[in-house]
Amino acid sequence: MSLASPADDAAARMDRMYRHQRFVYDLTRRWYLLGRDRLLDRLAAELPQGASLCEVGCGTARNLIRLARRRPDLRLCGLDASTAMLATARAALARRGLAGRIVLRQGLAAELDGGPFDAVLFSYALSMMPGWRRAVDRARTQLAPSGLVAAVDFADGRGLPRWFRHGLHRWLAMFAVRPNLQLVPFFQSLVAAEGGELRARPIFGRYALLLTYRTA
Repeated sequence: MSLASPADDAAARMDRMYRHQRFVYDLTRRWYLLGRDRLLDRLAAELPQGASLCEVGCGTARNLIRLARRRPDLRLCGLDASTAMLATARAALARRGLAGRIVLRQGLAAELDGGPFDAVLFSYALSMMPGWRRAVDRARTQLAPSGLVAAVDFADGRGLPRWFRHGLHRWLAMFAVRPNLQLVPFFQSLVAAEGGELRARPIFGRYALLLTYRTA
């Protein structure tokens, strides 16, 4: 009988998945994790001076590094389930002289704390989380007033050739990734129930979705 907690099991799965992939992650993902830089540039342009941002599922810290370069005033942190991925992230920060500026922590999305944050970022992370609603709800509890949840992730791909869309989705399923078609309706329900502002836009033939939700 295993005495490991569900959190321990999830972290172990992430370590198994990324134990070797982490060394080529940024090189390979640049070709299909589309729209990340578009969202990061929007955040860099819109976040107020000295704002705090936490990325959930920060991986190699690639996104945090880009934000740190664009906005040296931001207070940045990252959370990831994989200790192996975080080791790669810490090495990347050290090489760029950013180890003192960006705080990294190990944990699951549902364990996010350390707020309040002005923004919480999910970059191609929610489509990997069976409990994505809990992750978003937890992020909202850690937001400052009028805080922002920002996400970029796979969309339904309806504007793409059918053969490409089906092949992409089969390939993503090999990595336990499934486009989340409930993401926009979920945030629309939050706006209806609690107010706030939602901006959601599919890009690249609905390959990906850019989404920001600002709380009331």
